[in-house]
Amino acid sequence: MKKFLMAAAGGTLAGLVITTQVAAPLLAQESAKTTDVYQQLDLFGDIFERIRAQYVEEVDEGDLIEAAINGMLTSLDPHSSYLSPDDAADMRVQTRGEFGGLGIEVTQEDGFVKVVSPIDGTPADVAGVEAGDFITHVDGESLLGLQLDEAVEMMRGPVGSEIVITVAREGADEPLEISIIRDTIKLTAVRSRIEGKTVVLRLTTFNDQTYPNLEAGIAKQVEEAGGMDKVNGFILDLRNNPGGLLTQAIKVSDAFLESGEIVSTRGRKPEDGDRFNAVAGDLTGGKPLVVLINGGSASASEIVAGALQDHRRAIVVGTKSFGKGSVQTVMPLRGEGAMRLTTARYYTPSGRSIQALGVSPDIVVEQPRRTEEEAEEADVKFKARTEADLRGSISNDSLTEDEIEQIKRDQEKALAAAKLRVDDYQLAYAIDILKGLSALGPSE
Repeated sequence: MKKFLMAAAGGTLAGLVITTQVAAPLLAQESAKTTDVYQQLDLFGDIFERIRAQYVEEVDEGDLIEAAINGMLTSLDPHSSYLSPDDAADMRVQTRGEFGGLGIEVTQEDGFVKVVSPIDGTPADVAGVEAGDFITHVDGESLLGLQLDEAVEMMRGPVGSEIVITVAREGADEPLEISIIRDTIKLTAVRSRIEGKTVVLRLTTFNDQTYPNLEAGIAKQVEEAGGMDKVNGFILDLRNNPGGLLTQAIKVSDAFLESGEIVSTRGRKPEDGDRFNAVAGDLTGGKPLVVLINGGSASASEIVAGALQDHRRAIVVGTKSFGKGSVQTVMPLRGEGAMRLTTARYYTPSGRSIQALGVSPDIVVEQPRRTEEEAEEADVKFKARTEADLRGSISNDSLTEDEIEQIKRDQEKALAAAKLRVDDYQLAYAIDILKGLSALGPSE
């Protein structure tokens, strides 16, 4: 028994010795890392002092420190950045839905400023800026080598002032120069309308107004249609929607779902993850749904499209989305500034990450690019004169006036559908899908 106890004690002692031998190098490595960090901070302080004392011109110390902080953050990924007090205030205004500028969402790709999407109805949209454009110059000055926030600052200016941006566009032989008049951007988060028996819901952004606007838009269009039984389906148009608030993406997804997971986020640590689930109540009563996306659909738009696609609640139509599958947290800092830091990736209900991959549509439908000549030809085609337009033409005596009016209304609807197919082929395709589903009737 004594021998056993001694052996046990010896084993314990040996274990302690081994543990100490393993722990000692780990502690030494940790100490070396800490020392190295302090040495690098000393190096930063040394460089800062030398710039302040010896640079050819006097420098603003605050600007130097802000540039260093922003450089540290932007080196992580294109979406992390430092927000000065003015930038932080601007961002808070933007989430409320009104701000000054051009009306474009931009990112940085391989050192170039890339347009994620123009916002509907804004100066940039009206001037012809397109998703995927690369902005190379602003008023003749090159943006190459600038940080994203520096490039954005060059594009800012007083409301009413003119700016000329030079863009490189896929398919264009030469760079394009686009003149834009800066304006106050008032975002209408959701625009709704009826196309035949289909309710079209166009979402331009995800801000504080998005879900309330969506809810009101659905109610209004259903009432105008004469009730839900008069509606054959809904189209959620997320094309060129650059995203916005995660909370609004969850609410919009929930508007069309009765239950199930909408999105999950996973951070650096397992405990930082979160899951968001739908609650009962589909605002459309389960009517067929088509979601439209393209390369300008990013972030919150992809959360919605991915959730509805994974639950088989919607048919996703269009082209592959942008592929921004990360979550940024805005953290207030001293001095009224803020830090936008990527803190998590998000995952669709099936567990897939969209980061750098995007949402692939169920049905790929390209939007044909039309030249000005083709557009003019289409307008002429749809305005063509007929026999009824000729002076003195005789009337049709085989039909009553009511029957003739009904035929005219049907012709106008057919003409409008044909024109839509030319003006917006992807939307027309989505409407045709819902017509087909309606013709088949409800599934058993």
